[in-house]
Amino acid sequence: MKKISVIFILPDLETGGAERIVTTIANHLSRDRFEPKILLLRKQGGYLNLVKKDVEIIDLNTERIRHSLKPILAEIYRRKPDIVFSGFGEVNAYLSLFIKLFPRTKFIARETNVVSQHVTRKEIRFFYNFYNNYQKIIAQSDDMMKDLMKNFRVNSNKIVKINNPVDFDFIDEKLRNSVKPESFKYNFKNVVAIGNLSSRKGFDNLLKVFSRLKNENILLHILGDGKDREILHQMKDFLGLKHVVFHGRQDNPYQFLKYADLFVLSSRYEGFPNVLLEAGACGTYSLANNCPGGINEIIQNRVNGEISDIDNHEDFSQKIMSILHQSYDKGAIKNSIRSRFSKDIILDKYEKVLLDLANK
Repeated sequence: MKKISVIFILPDLETGGAERIVTTIANHLSRDRFEPKILLLRKQGGYLNLVKKDVEIIDLNTERIRHSLKPILAEIYRRKPDIVFSGFGEVNAYLSLFIKLFPRTKFIARETNVVSQHVTRKEIRFFYNFYNNYQKIIAQSDDMMKDLMKNFRVNSNKIVKINNPVDFDFIDEKLRNSVKPESFKYNFKNVVAIGNLSSRKGFDNLLKVFSRLKNENILLHILGDGKDREILHQMKDFLGLKHVVFHGRQDNPYQFLKYADLFVLSSRYEGFPNVLLEAGACGTYSLANNCPGGINEIIQNRVNGEISDIDNHEDFSQKIMSILHQSYDKGAIKNSIRSRFSKDIILDKYEKVLLDLANK
């Protein structure tokens, strides 16, 4: 039986959510049925060494997304894959205009965010007029599906909702020899937040929340890097937050999640936040901002976490205090995630979409 050739497209394999998901899918697709390749605009990133050796990496060696379209189209023309799976919003948008040039190749877009919240530049929003050219669009959450239909007139029969998978084997391996981070103080409660230091992740709001907790024995550990790093550091100093620690990007964030007393998601919007899934997979209770992007599909109230409105800084700070004075069942938290989002459950859904599309 001829194998189905699939080319996955990403800008790079830096340690972000979209990159982690595409790596997981490519690594675990059945090799009896599929031949996966990953096309990168630039061959770099922490997930490169996680890609299995039988997954070919195609390197376009292009710095900017807008300059990558011509070489992407040239590779598709040369290789003639059965399926092209574009896994990054801006690339998805540009590519939608050219799909009809390749009538024998099926195209899938995996959207990464609630588009109307995330895409603000008019020149990129224009391309979403052509999104119905895709044979299938993967939406990770109900919020994302509704947004695509309402604000971009995408046909409902084109959209398939598939939540993100959690690779428990990978996380367990990362935690096998882990120890409590040195920065976790014994007589303090340790709260962890993880994400790119940008407005989208809402760390400015989180610092305002912690300005109300500065006299409590609570440490906030923020993991990640990004363009707002200096602004957030200045804000921390201005608010006099001596119990907030910026750790930068970490190779093993699971070590922080495992030993945390609480994980906080402060985002203004999401797609379907991997880090919220991974906190649960580490057995850690979560408090998430009530924002668009599948939060209410992940959080099972008072089982694996709670949802609150971070814009009300006082209420959110009191919610943190309340949670930290209680204890939670780590086994129940892990099972809440495993039973719904383990990679075997989710990857079966991806394989079915790919097989159905290839056989049409």
